Amino acid sequence: MSTQEIQQTLMQKEAQLKYELVHQLNQQVNVNSAAQIHFNMSLAELIELMSQQKLTDSPLFSQLTRLDAALCQLELGLYGLCSDCESEIEPDRLAADPTEQRCAHCDEKHRNEHRQELRLSH
Repeated sequence: MSTQEIQQTLMQKEAQLKYELVHQLNQQVNVNSAAQIHFNMSLAELIELMSQQKLTDSPLFSQLTRLDAALCQLELGLYGLCSDCESEIEPDRLAADPTEQRCAHCDEKHRNEHRQELRLSH
């Protein structure tokens, strides 16, 4: 997939996430009128707003941060490289989720470490 095609895919993902987020947040009563969001807000602004509104546990927050990382990686020429080992992420993983940050090996390792952290914290 060319850089232009990847960028177009990521921009479509951004539009989809913004649509979901705008409707989700604008319907919540805890978001004050000054914090009403709009489609033209940048990803950084949306991520900051969600942080301020204490919505960092939301799946949309995770998706936005992954999308922001993928767009930054694309700009730097690092798109498709694992954020942990810097090997190429498998094409089928990127096809399934263009915001994927880890290769299969590192993703499995990360999941196992995270499960262990959860066990230790309880």
